[in-house]
Amino acid sequence: MTKQFFDRSEAGKLLAEDLSIYVDRDDVLVLALPGGGVPVAAEVAKGLQAPLDIFVVRKLRFPDHLDLMIGAIASGGVRVTNREVVEAWQIPELVFDAVAAKEQEELTRLERTYRGVLPGHRLPGKTVILVDDGIATGSTMLAAVAALRQLHAARIIVAAPVIAGSTYYRIRQAADDVAAVIVPEKFQSVSEWYKNFPLTSDDEVRRLFAEATQRHLASSTHESQAT
Repeated sequence: MTKQFFDRSEAGKLLAEDLSIYVDRDDVLVLALPGGGVPVAAEVAKGLQAPLDIFVVRKLRFPDHLDLMIGAIASGGVRVTNREVVEAWQIPELVFDAVAAKEQEELTRLERTYRGVLPGHRLPGKTVILVDDGIATGSTMLAAVAALRQLHAARIIVAAPVIAGSTYYRIRQAADDVAAVIVPEKFQSVSEWYKNFPLTSDDEVRRLFAEATQRHLASSTHESQAT
């Protein structure tokens, strides 16, 4: 192992340096995959002077074979279908709809928990930087990218402090660009690349999101007053 990040905060600061070409751009929006992606994304948003939002993705798994991912749902009312699996296993639409409805309840709960009453950002025309604390297989991230395509994001940059080498190229094909501090060929888990890797609580997600929102509002108000 060539490097370990001290924690997600340090990793986010280093990742922000790799994304410095996006500093202070009006079209940039940083989206965090909760929970571990939020502390990283908060530092990225701070470093780039960009707004932060939460993007929730829920995998849809076939009830009879939970290792089969039949699709995903995401913030913004998006549904992604893994057509290859659905057609190969001849999964009825009613089954797909039932799984999606159940996961939608959890997605709605999580968004309410993290964002409260604040509306999500509009994505058309935005350069979206989609952040997680690390990417192993990439299934959640690929689903998120597919969802953002449906929401008409202008450009999608996937960013994570560490991305498994075997996954990096799949992500690169799906996204418009990829940013990573480390892309190791030998990869067992995201946690091995961090000295401190605690679970990210809902309270921490809410705090970081609120702080980022207040910081961006204050910055925007200052800029409007200056002009």
